[in-house]
Amino acid sequence: MQMLAVAYYLIDEEAYAQHAVKLLRAWFLDPATRMNPNLNYGQGVPGRCDGRGTGIIDTVAFVRLVDVAALLESSAAWTAEDRQGMIAWCEAYLKWLRTDKLGKDESRAPNNHGTWYDAQITALALYVGQQDLARGTLEASKHRRIDMQIEPDGSQPRELARTKSFGYSLFNINGLFTLANLGEHIGVDLWHYHSQDGRSIRTALDFIAPYAAPEKKWPHPELHFGRSALVPLLQQGAVVYGDPGYRQLLELLPAADVAANRSRLLYPW
Repeated sequence: MQMLAVAYYLIDEEAYAQHAVKLLRAWFLDPATRMNPNLNYGQGVPGRCDGRGTGIIDTVAFVRLVDVAALLESSAAWTAEDRQGMIAWCEAYLKWLRTDKLGKDESRAPNNHGTWYDAQITALALYVGQQDLARGTLEASKHRRIDMQIEPDGSQPRELARTKSFGYSLFNINGLFTLANLGEHIGVDLWHYHSQDGRSIRTALDFIAPYAAPEKKWPHPELHFGRSALVPLLQQGAVVYGDPGYRQLLELLPAADVAANRSRLLYPW
């Protein structure tokens, strides 16, 4: 849906919008096929539990979902009825996230789960017009997510302790980038926020960015190390911070992987 909506926005081809709308209706609007606005059974374990708060990590794509709906606003295929239905679905899911026990459990997660919970709350709140909730979530994330998860040297101990420490470190930084992107829409600057002892989104990026170099070995547990996962972070970091050093690190990654990454459409140098 995201790529269809971006393609429609960039080249004004109505066919892309029409198919994106078809998918949105199937998943969120059509009573016969749509999802219910909850994750009561998210990551359920047969014989143990029907659902867990950790399952909420599986809807991180909903952060992009609201972008899809916004990009389709100018298409005749996306009707006023569609828009109202989408807002109603997001309002219901947002309420579930904030009031259900599973949602409350996830909000207290001290790692990437908590970061992405905040990202979902903020994105959905902005989409349905709850600016105060979005702003409050972003302001709280300065301490709850950045200060509590990132060390002054930029490392993320809770992610480094995982068996896929590189991947999870990147995943959490992606979540923090997402919060910072959302903050731009409501006057909360997370890009340049830093604690008194230097904890910040940028220090987290700078901790992991040098591993774009093929000769630099990742010294922590990692089952499937893949340097090219750095592409979208370096691409956006170069634009946000105006630092050509990130651009130079991109040149150390496989050229085909850099060229193929869709972040080039979103964050052109």
